[in-house]
Amino acid sequence: MNVMQPQPESHESSDSVWGTRTVLHLDLDTFFVSVERLIDSRLNNKPVLVGGMSDRGVVASCSYEARRFGIHSGMPMKMARHFCPEAIVIRGNTAQYTEYSKAVTDIVSAAVPILEKSSIDEFYADLSGMDRFFGCTRMAQDLRKRVMRETGLPISCGLSINKTVSKIATGEAKPNNARAVVRGTEKTFLAPLSVRKIPMVGEKMHHSLRGLGIQHIHTLQHMPPDLLQRVFGQSGLQLWKKANGEDNAPVVPFSERKSISTERTFERDTTDLQKIKGILTAMTENLAFQLRRGGRLCACVAVKIRYSDFQTVSMQKQIAYSSADHVLIPLVGELFQRLYNRRMLIRLVGVRFSDLVSGGVQLRLFEQVPQAHQLYEAMDRMRERFGDRAVVRASGLMARTIGRENPFNGEPPPLLANRKL
Repeated sequence: MNVMQPQPESHESSDSVWGTRTVLHLDLDTFFVSVERLIDSRLNNKPVLVGGMSDRGVVASCSYEARRFGIHSGMPMKMARHFCPEAIVIRGNTAQYTEYSKAVTDIVSAAVPILEKSSIDEFYADLSGMDRFFGCTRMAQDLRKRVMRETGLPISCGLSINKTVSKIATGEAKPNNARAVVRGTEKTFLAPLSVRKIPMVGEKMHHSLRGLGIQHIHTLQHMPPDLLQRVFGQSGLQLWKKANGEDNAPVVPFSERKSISTERTFERDTTDLQKIKGILTAMTENLAFQLRRGGRLCACVAVKIRYSDFQTVSMQKQIAYSSADHVLIPLVGELFQRLYNRRMLIRLVGVRFSDLVSGGVQLRLFEQVPQAHQLYEAMDRMRERFGDRAVVRASGLMARTIGRENPFNGEPPPLLANRKL
């Protein structure tokens, strides 16, 4: 069925309809763009790109209006602008996206027995057994409607007996719709779809499959699994199972992240140490703010450098738990000084805080004073009200103008939204 609808009354047990497992997949449609549109309605019905502002930037998210021009996530921003010169380009704001993601997480986690948050905008829920009380289809419908009603964000979902089929069903339901695949119809549902729809099929495997004349899933379904295994190794066997709707992967309960990080790729490779140190200061300052806002402390700090020849080096150091700027910024500077020893042009720098635990700023004798704690509280209140960059150190101001930033493992940068309207 194309749209998720309540199951009709039947004398059959609910298990005969859904099997012993029922997995719901939820995906917020064009999440970053949708959040920006909630903040600024002028973006509605217009091609919108969220991502790096420079030519070396990358599209993190794009609206469906932009996709009509052939634009997709991961595309170089320069190419996307060429395809659609009239597109509205937004740098993005991680703080806003994190806030909305948390709101959706709270809604879903309160309604389902087991929740797996696989990314900032994607969720799996195990509804096994819930059909005996509420009806899984109706429960999924109600949950989706509640998310849209309480957050204003469009969301699509898929329901089936496993994670793979549910994820593919969500993709087929987009934009802003739902689809259920009843037990026993998985192979029929998958058969006409492109092999690219299978989650594990990336660009490289897709290219290899097309080279073998395999374009649709039904071709994979009728191939001997040992043949695929000989061609692709163990991945070939997994590919055959997924093509036939088989997936025993469990829904892993949601757990908090253990690290946060940010990276900056320069528009031009550089050895300007003053600018690089300013950027590191701004990155560290922002990550420290993210820690404090989330009530977290870190015990490990790492710095990464990628040179112009793409050699990448990193160094880390264990510290006493902290989220204080005046502790973390000098440490990042120290690690960079120790790490940078090639005197070669630098392409990228990154900072990562790990070993995170819950906790607030701790005042330590001889190292911190109450005035410093009060200063952080005042600065953070201003950032909460006016944006992440409302208060910054002078040495970090240059970070606004150089390169692009990919914080939190690939999400858009925590800078104030930069719009072209």
